[in-house]
Amino acid sequence: MAFWSRVSQKLRRMLSRPASADLTRYEELLPRIGELEPELEKLSDAELTERAAAVRETERTDTELLIEVCALGREAARRALGERAFDVQLLGTMGLLTGHVVQMATGEGKTLAGALAAAGYALQGKRVHVISVNDYLARRDAEWMRPVYDLLGVSVGWVEPALTAEERRAAYHREVCYGAVSEIGFDVLRDRLVTSVEDLTQPEPEVAIVDEADSVLVDEARVPLVMAGSVDAGVADQEVANIVRRLRVGLHYETDPDGRNAWLTPAGASVVEKALGGIDLYAEEGSDRLAAVNAALHAHALLTRDVDYLVRDGKVQLINASRGRVAELQRWPDGLQAAVEAKEQLPPSDHGEILDSITVQALIARYPQVAGMTGTAVAVAEQLREFYELEVAVIPPNTPMIREDLPHRVYATPRHKLRAIVEEIRKVHETGRPILVGTQDVAESEELAEKLRKAGLSCVVLNARNDAEEAAVIAGAGAYGAITVSTQMAGRGTDIRLGGADGADAERVAELGGLHVIGTARYPSSRLDDQLRGRAGRQGDPGSSVFFASLGDELVLAHAPDVPEGIPSDEDTGEITDAAAHRQINHAQRVAEGVDLEIHRNTWRYTRLIEHQRAELLRFRDEVLRTDAGATLLQEAVPDRYSELSESLDAETLRRVCREIVLFHLDQLWADHLAFLTEVRETIHLRALAKETPLDEFHRTAIPAFRKIRDELEKRSAKTLVEAEITDEGIDLARAGVRRPTSTWTYLVQDNPFDSDAEQALKKVRSMLRKKRS
Repeated sequence: MAFWSRVSQKLRRMLSRPASADLTRYEELLPRIGELEPELEKLSDAELTERAAAVRETERTDTELLIEVCALGREAARRALGERAFDVQLLGTMGLLTGHVVQMATGEGKTLAGALAAAGYALQGKRVHVISVNDYLARRDAEWMRPVYDLLGVSVGWVEPALTAEERRAAYHREVCYGAVSEIGFDVLRDRLVTSVEDLTQPEPEVAIVDEADSVLVDEARVPLVMAGSVDAGVADQEVANIVRRLRVGLHYETDPDGRNAWLTPAGASVVEKALGGIDLYAEEGSDRLAAVNAALHAHALLTRDVDYLVRDGKVQLINASRGRVAELQRWPDGLQAAVEAKEQLPPSDHGEILDSITVQALIARYPQVAGMTGTAVAVAEQLREFYELEVAVIPPNTPMIREDLPHRVYATPRHKLRAIVEEIRKVHETGRPILVGTQDVAESEELAEKLRKAGLSCVVLNARNDAEEAAVIAGAGAYGAITVSTQMAGRGTDIRLGGADGADAERVAELGGLHVIGTARYPSSRLDDQLRGRAGRQGDPGSSVFFASLGDELVLAHAPDVPEGIPSDEDTGEITDAAAHRQINHAQRVAEGVDLEIHRNTWRYTRLIEHQRAELLRFRDEVLRTDAGATLLQEAVPDRYSELSESLDAETLRRVCREIVLFHLDQLWADHLAFLTEVRETIHLRALAKETPLDEFHRTAIPAFRKIRDELEKRSAKTLVEAEITDEGIDLARAGVRRPTSTWTYLVQDNPFDSDAEQALKKVRSMLRKKRS
């Protein structure tokens, strides 16, 4: 009987939760964990810490370790936070400790489950990075869970942009360190530029627990993290910006449906050439101005203030589209950055060169052990398996979810939709229920807030402009009568309590129906829709959600613009009830998801070779950094000069000089190689037109170029050692032309540096050529 019960249970799991790992093994351990509870409750805090320390000392089987860690973690959380971990949270902890991505619904306690798993790894002697989507969540969770870690005798820290190098080093050397994926990634890149072992901030990576794993591992993976260094003052072409500002779309320039590219029409080129004094933009002598015009056109036509960027404190600040937050210390590549600054009539920032880059996929691949947690993993289970070899484990909710997800409401135009959203908010607000409205960007959040104010409805806005107030805004979002309008900032990692921060009105709000979530448009991913919905109905609370959409939304126009004709709409409200409209919007979202997946795949196809080359170079760099390899190389390259210097300098100074020279040229050659590969990428489709596939051509070009680095390194380093003035103090790097950047920042590169559309166009051209030949 028990056998058939287990078979039935597995069959139900397979049917209802595709791509889910079997939890039976962990479920069978729960009674044994519970049996330890009375015993641990009798221990003093000091004895509990000692018992946790004993885990470090003893060899245990995997099963015994899971039981002990979960029992200790549950007791530590009960004492430190007043929260006894539910069985489902312990299932999540065990899933993380065995290397799964666990899917847990909103409000089910992922943060605690992640902390207990991190502590479990730490008690095994492993250093853990808990990787989050943003700095706010990293700091919040580290501070929130610190009392639990303290009771278990585990040290914890976090990294954020404001920390000094020394503070970062201290945080990374704690047993558990929380940090945003970008912050940890950029620290990896900074460590690749140091010239002394003492300047390294990160120890060797061991375990990564990825919070909001689908966002970090899938959404963020499309855009590499790029480190740039200051070279000289930037130059803005204000003349070109003023000319482009007067151009009209459809007449002087056109854009593609995706909003990724813009180009001049013949009429536009004529107007620009005349305004620039009659030059020929497409002749060789006009190439520099053409590049400036193209950058200015991109800034003018494709980048929108308060959507793609803010202007704050006299500077352009980029907005991370997948998070709705300001991207700290991030810029577009130089020409585009300068063009946006000229568009906004701001002084230009420093010009820079790319020093290094890393993809999220390569960043995660550094960790021998990886696990993750999110509320929406099943939807990307295949991608997690394909790119990271991770399996999903779906954890059942502790309390059945009773949130009511209302049918989507579709309108003919965005104007009709906006009017309906304001009316929906007014109607629900009259009941006293709290309302959370999720918008697509800063501009939309502020436009809706203005409409609500005109309608006599007071609201709080949360977007990239006031991200510092995030905690306070979220804390009050579940209060009686509250209206909160937010970008995607409120879509992940936030837990909105009914009744407000103190939960005083929780019962009153629950009786009214709980939090009502409104989406002002469908997101490019169904997972983002689900994340927004998940703000309501936490832990069995009542709640509801509804999404509004229109056939004029950006999602539809970009990914499914061919709307079937004859779809009827209500004359007064513009609402559409025809199923064809709903199918069109669903289709647009699926196309958007497909585009993003192809971008991820395409990026990885090309960067796989770069990552292999980088790994090889880093092995040599690390050898130079930690040993006398630099001195050995130069001693063999220029023995006379080396012998001469060894007579006037002490051995340590000479080794340090050689190390600094070799590392400088190695880093410079790698930066030059990356710049070359960027140029190859941008022209690869033309190079490959009549030959092989773009990827094969990229490899054919990149591999020989990389092999030349070692010989060129020896030549440049030897030349510097021979020509530089070297004293007992060492080498004056600046005077020797060995000048490192004075500051660094990060670049936001375009979503798809290897545009699959271009590859598709290339295939069509090849097909036409083959037909002509035949």
